[in-house]
Amino acid sequence: MKKVFALISIALVATWSVFAQDTQDAVAEAAAALSAAEDVPEVVEKPKYWNTTLLTNINFGQSWLSHWAAGGYNSVSLTGNIDAQTNYAKDKMIWNNRLQLDYGGMYSADKPLFQKTKDRIYFESKWGYETPIRHLSYSAFLDFKTQFGDNFDYKTPATATDADGNVIEPSVEDWKNARVLKSGLFSPAYINVGIGVLWTPAPWFSLNVAPVAGGVVIVSNPLLRNTYGMDPLAYDTDGTTVLSYKAFRPELGAQIKADASWVINDNFSYTTQVALFYNYLKPKVEPRVTWDNKVFWKLAKFFALTVSTNLIYDPLVKLDINKDGVAEEKGVQFKEFLEFGFTYTIVHKH
Repeated sequence: MKKVFALISIALVATWSVFAQDTQDAVAEAAAALSAAEDVPEVVEKPKYWNTTLLTNINFGQSWLSHWAAGGYNSVSLTGNIDAQTNYAKDKMIWNNRLQLDYGGMYSADKPLFQKTKDRIYFESKWGYETPIRHLSYSAFLDFKTQFGDNFDYKTPATATDADGNVIEPSVEDWKNARVLKSGLFSPAYINVGIGVLWTPAPWFSLNVAPVAGGVVIVSNPLLRNTYGMDPLAYDTDGTTVLSYKAFRPELGAQIKADASWVINDNFSYTTQVALFYNYLKPKVEPRVTWDNKVFWKLAKFFALTVSTNLIYDPLVKLDINKDGVAEEKGVQFKEFLEFGFTYTIVHKH
């Protein structure tokens, strides 16, 4: 019995020794792993200050009629839009940049010419630095607006008859000669800069007030300078008739610009911008007003519905064309587009 008890005791001691040795080894390994982990530098994610987005739209339209009693013309239309934004934010400073490019037109069987329906280049840059007052920042801005090429008002050319009294259809040259030039590249172009304060009470709204804003209006085409209110350059010998107009008109005044943007979800958004400019150099002239709106509704992965409007009121711009081809009378300019087509968006943060 004593021998059995002795053997059991020896087995227990041996087992405990092995267990204790394993425990010590495990503790040593854990301590070594912990020590090695302390030597590994912590990975810190690099801050991302830039946020860049690129939205593209291509829209196509077509109509074809055959023996249609109500009348109409076959037509094809194609428009495109690029809306690129790159914004920087670090500590108390922001710098936002946006470029909008629009171009498009249509061909209709009733006019043998390509007719432009959209043409715009619009770039704006806005800088801000926070003040001690909440939601208020010092600000500076630059914006530039013009278009890619000539735009016309298409008049119907006069018809002629042959020797038998049959009506001769106007040729392409007849249509070109009848159209009236309305605008063109750098005709006009608006460049504005200013300093002031930026108020952002909410992420979706901002109001920029610039009591000091300067700029220049450019009309490179001499035929359009009177239309866009450019100052006289030369008179006839009697000093009563204007022979030519200046290509540049400097401006110094104040500008107020309000921006709002509502993003309902990833598929629906609405943006609007209203800007008013008062020219100190022409105190009796009413302020120039622009108002842009855009509704974007993404219906599928690559297809979207876009509604956009542009309103301009410039008291120096003459709109109506009289029978002599002379522009006269000021008024409100308005343009609206309803488009459906292919869309693609790129988002990048760095």
